Amino acid sequence: MPKKQEKDKFSFTVCGEFFPEVYPAHRSSKWSRGEEDPLATEMRLFCACVRWAFNRLLEGASRDEIKKLGQELFGLNSRYADDARLKAQALLDSQKELLELEIEETEKKLGRARQKLGLAMRKLVEAEKKDVTPDIAEKLKLAVKGRNSRVTSLEKKLAELEAHQENGTIPKVVFGGGKLWKKVCKGRATREEWRAARKNRLYSRGDETKGGNPNIKGFFDGQAFRLEVSISHLSEQTGTDKLGRPKMSRAPRVEGRLWLPEKHRGLVRIWLAMKLPYTVELVRTLEGRYLVHLTFDLGKIREPDFAKGCLALDANPDGVALCNVNASGQPEPWPEGFSVSYPSNLGKYEGEFQVITYPNGFLYIRVPDLAYTSGFRRDYLIGVLAKVVVDIAFFLGKPIALEDLDFGKDRLDTNKKFNRMASNFPFAKMVEAVCWRVAKEWVPFKLVPSRHTSTIGHWKYVRRYAVPVHCAAALSIGRRAMGFKERMTKELKRLIMQIKQNLTREVDPDTPREGEGMTRGVRACLRRLDRKLPVYSGLARWQQEAYYSVWHDLRLLALSLR
Repeated sequence: MPKKQEKDKFSFTVCGEFFPEVYPAHRSSKWSRGEEDPLATEMRLFCACVRWAFNRLLEGASRDEIKKLGQELFGLNSRYADDARLKAQALLDSQKELLELEIEETEKKLGRARQKLGLAMRKLVEAEKKDVTPDIAEKLKLAVKGRNSRVTSLEKKLAELEAHQENGTIPKVVFGGGKLWKKVCKGRATREEWRAARKNRLYSRGDETKGGNPNIKGFFDGQAFRLEVSISHLSEQTGTDKLGRPKMSRAPRVEGRLWLPEKHRGLVRIWLAMKLPYTVELVRTLEGRYLVHLTFDLGKIREPDFAKGCLALDANPDGVALCNVNASGQPEPWPEGFSVSYPSNLGKYEGEFQVITYPNGFLYIRVPDLAYTSGFRRDYLIGVLAKVVVDIAFFLGKPIALEDLDFGKDRLDTNKKFNRMASNFPFAKMVEAVCWRVAKEWVPFKLVPSRHTSTIGHWKYVRRYAVPVHCAAALSIGRRAMGFKERMTKELKRLIMQIKQNLTREVDPDTPREGEGMTRGVRACLRRLDRKLPVYSGLARWQQEAYYSVWHDLRLLALSLR
């Protein structure tokens, strides 16, 4: 399994636009090309250094070698050269992680494709024995051909990926974008667009010892934000130091106005005044605009303290379910004076933001537009929803517990209905928005595995608290985050026994031991439950939460009884 990215470190990115106003008076005859301005020259040299550093890293070159040669070959200062190496190293590390992920996903897809191929071949053999019509036989042969071609392509892809893994290499990397290059090959994009995408970035990491960021410096002059970009290729060598490194003159700068969204200006002004480190990336568009990405490292979020309990959250395609869990793992009624205020920036129509309150500390916030609205509108609604959730947790003084769902590409297959649902389900963006919001508000949170939470809520808490299954799932998420085990209660055992008796009663003399809903699958499920239920309480917590635990069979039983 590839290692997941650490979720206890967070950064906050503000997007703005840079309007250059003051350029250096002279140009470099050695590094400039044509009529490009010094900032465009610096971007081109930096992107070329990134590509060169990437190839040197593949050859095993050290940091000092890349840093020293990068300055000589591309005219950059030592910090820009090191930043180019860092960008190349990050790209190389991500490709290695993606290689492991692609192999795992392809193996799962190949297994499903082989099962479907076997099923299609069995149907074709049975149809030939029954002497079906030519039209049906032709459709079955076409299905077998399609399944076989998919298996062949997946086997070829898996063999290529495994060869890269065995040899310690990575698939080919296309700088400028693989999708854009495919469009160029198909004639849907020009070669100039792809070349522009290969030389349109300038990156500079922050440094607390140098006032925030030495190469791309932002400041507030009392009226507006300003940005200064060092043009290192215009600096000249003035000598060498004791270690033999070149001493360079002060690099000239490109200065201009920096526009930022109004809602982030206060945070950026405080951050710049405290001279805390921040990372800046400049991106030039095809229209000649300069987009700015200011990234502030928020550090680690403090560990959650469940002394008061937690606010548990269950995300759904149309909203979120909340549960106020106390320190003992039971739902706690909402405190007096508690209310969820209607967001002032919503109100296109009545019912756009619905708050459904249930007794004993359960709540469901429904936003119908989340299920079908456009991407930009969905992102906006998710941000509003995340703010409401974090405000509730801040009011209660409790950490947030939410599930860590996985809708990776390995789940996507030929089932178009599920692919559409999994792709549109905004859970990842919802979790990301909540994490960013709690990082800004310094509210602790914890992510827990989502396995069987809805099943546990359905069987244990729906009837007990008279709430929907989503609210019951939120309670099980909160209990799991706090470390509680889900025990098999006497009421649940009696309920399963009653269901078994109802299913096995004789309703027809011609079908003994067959009742309503009793099928071979249900009978096998009940047999597994008879074997697993007596030993469930003695298992460790990870065994109780395993995929093929007793809750897996209870889920199948619940689905068959619907």
